[in-house]
Amino acid sequence: MRLPDSLLDDCLCDPGAPLGRDPARDYGLDKQQAQAQLAALKDWLREQQSMLMANRRDAPLLVLQGPDCSGKNGVVRRVLAGLDPLGMSAIGFQAPSPDERRQAFLQRYRERLPAPGTLGVFNRSYYEALVSDVRDGLCAAAELPQRYAAIAEFEQQMATRRIHPLKCYLQLSLAEQKQRLHSRLDHPEKRWKLTLGDLRDHRHFAEYQAQWADVLRRTHRDAAPWYVIPADHRWLRDLIVASLLARDFERLALSWPSGPAPFSHADLDGTS
Repeated sequence: MRLPDSLLDDCLCDPGAPLGRDPARDYGLDKQQAQAQLAALKDWLREQQSMLMANRRDAPLLVLQGPDCSGKNGVVRRVLAGLDPLGMSAIGFQAPSPDERRQAFLQRYRERLPAPGTLGVFNRSYYEALVSDVRDGLCAAAELPQRYAAIAEFEQQMATRRIHPLKCYLQLSLAEQKQRLHSRLDHPEKRWKLTLGDLRDHRHFAEYQAQWADVLRRTHRDAAPWYVIPADHRWLRDLIVASLLARDFERLALSWPSGPAPFSHADLDGTS
């Protein structure tokens, strides 16, 4: 049902060249077939999420990073649509507010970690503190070593709480980003998303991607690896993320709780 391990493992970050692969690669897959496969996989994910909620023990956390137009919102809509919203916590992080700037930089992320039995989603994440905060003047470069260490400790703390981050970087080509920005300019239902920052980031695409490559290289660990997802094809991006999420659910080996019910049939019928 999901994509094979060999393909998923091919998306593991290569620390020697984190963004060195072709974001337009398609692994020889077919769009129509991939969309049908995703639809079937989502049915299985819904059952897994129900068992996750029933056990109230583990908390997968899907971490989505990537340049503008890479499809972070699209993954949330297309991969997670149909899951039980009561068992999901999806947070889209923007630049920190004035109040958040006065806190420790990880505080707003700590407060939004998923509870046991909940599927969490971070649309942008604490990794922005290593790139965007410096770019926006919210953090000096001299503070970065301390931040890298704090993030490593943060992810170790997640493990002790049975929170399982799945870190996905959606890799988009410059040409595809330009095309998607043109599409947003042409369609009012998309145009409202645009800011002048999108134009700035597009013009500095190579520079910013180099910064993110360095972050991926330095924060890719066996215990919390990065997956670099080719995102030029939306249909492939969605299927890969769904398959990675499915593999993480397989590793949890969930089943329905086997404990006794709080009452019996006889209690319900009043014949006990």
